[in-house]
Amino acid sequence: MSKTRDNYDFLTAAPIARVIGALSVPTIITMLTSSLYSIVDTFFVSQINTQATAAVGIVFAVTAVLQAVAFCFGHGSGNYISRRLGAKDMAAATRMASTGFFWSLIVGVLLMAVGLLLLTPLSLWLGSTPTVLPFTEAYLSIILLGTPFQIGSMVLNNQLRFQGNAASAMTGIVCGTVLNVVLDPIFIFGFHMGIRGAAVATVTGHVCSFCILLFMTHRRGNIGIHWRHFSPSWQLVREILSGGTPSLTRQGLGSIATILLNVAAARYGDAAIAAMSIVGRLSYVINSVIIGVGQGFQPLCGFSYGAGLYDRVRRAYWFCVRIGTVFLLVCSTAGFIFSANIIASFRDDVDVISIGTLALRIQLLSLPLCAFIMLSNMLMQTINMPLRANLLAAARRGLFFIPLILLLPRIYGLLGVQMCQAVSDVLSFLLSLPIVFSTFRDMQRKAQ
Repeated sequence: MSKTRDNYDFLTAAPIARVIGALSVPTIITMLTSSLYSIVDTFFVSQINTQATAAVGIVFAVTAVLQAVAFCFGHGSGNYISRRLGAKDMAAATRMASTGFFWSLIVGVLLMAVGLLLLTPLSLWLGSTPTVLPFTEAYLSIILLGTPFQIGSMVLNNQLRFQGNAASAMTGIVCGTVLNVVLDPIFIFGFHMGIRGAAVATVTGHVCSFCILLFMTHRRGNIGIHWRHFSPSWQLVREILSGGTPSLTRQGLGSIATILLNVAAARYGDAAIAAMSIVGRLSYVINSVIIGVGQGFQPLCGFSYGAGLYDRVRRAYWFCVRIGTVFLLVCSTAGFIFSANIIASFRDDVDVISIGTLALRIQLLSLPLCAFIMLSNMLMQTINMPLRANLLAAARRGLFFIPLILLLPRIYGLLGVQMCQAVSDVLSFLLSLPIVFSTFRDMQRKAQ
């Protein structure tokens, strides 16, 4: 029996807890190691000075855009691949794998060229102050060189994961991240490259991940990437956009939100930018576990939905929401107690610690709601409901956050900056509730 057939039986018939556990552990490791790309840079760069710490936070908006593009192609092609494999259409899945990958490389090269040409105005637009600008340019110019490799590796990772081969997907990302962690202190302090060393280490990690994942696609049981399978047909592009635009919306608006957050924080000095940057990275690391659980859920959801097993989709969704919410409650409690120590471990600056501690505690109050919000978005995206998926994707970091970050600081000053994400999370949760229950009622009618 082929590995593809084994995956089909496992995803559509095995116990839900067993499937989610088997798929989520590698994807959680992948997400945590991916988030380490940014958190490790923040930690080591913060040893240089406050301006360098702020610069890494500012460039995070650019990396969010690159991730948005990568997730658009990776999730768009991956969702289609999982549904086609669930419907036992291997030929269509094979065409989509190569088509999604090569389109992502083309777009990655274009983004790299545009970013390098507009380096200085882009750095200023992202929220750099005059003292932070030299650090932003030094870091961003190198990060942009790795754009095709970063996007390509994330697309390959997601395609492998949606095929049910999460362990293969994990290997490439973990190897790249370990290399990044090892090289960061060597380049920054050993070779005295400063913030440029952090960027070189990150790009080297992306190149490593790209090469390993491309090799993994040609191992038995995975769909290989070949130019002969590339098809520029509008039908496949439309499928990629249908399944990928929620990710593009979510990540793209997240980038805009980060820019607006940096601009709002800049009014209160470099320490405020650095503090909000640290809090944002910490939240990203915690939520990456929930994203990992959701990514473990998506192959089961895609295969089961393609096979018409709607009740299995519903039961798997609520299982993931429960375990995700419990995890976030534990993190929120621990983080609230040790918030000052956590911020101080990144930057021993009185102003950074003061601003960051309050911001972190406020954000932790709404954190347990994020499991329901994120998994609801992933559900809509995987079952190909683009309107609902895009609405939920836009909510947390766009639909609510952007108006709030423009309004709340005007009313509450720095406190408005610190509380913005928590208020947005509550409103996003209230929006998600009716959409999720309506979707499951639609599934029930479809099954009948």
